[in-house]
Amino acid sequence: MSVVILESMLTCPECGYAKKECMPTDACQWFYECEQCHTVLKPKPGDCCVYCSYGSVPCPPVQEHGKQRGCCG
Repeated sequence: MSVVILESMLTCPECGYAKKECMPTDACQWFYECEQCHTVLKPKPGDCCVYCSYGSVPCPPVQEHGKQRGCCG
């Protein structure tokens, strides 16, 4: 069993601002507001959450079970 990483560096696609965030383990995070430009990030099509779309590390459920199952699958 591999170790699940709980921190991910989210990078805004609009302005490039990056911030390390702690990922929730019990829910999907569908929205995230960039602290610099205030763009609201949403998952890209096919991704389950903003961490899978814009993070340096995918969310904990995807780390554990793969992308096919996702956060909410």
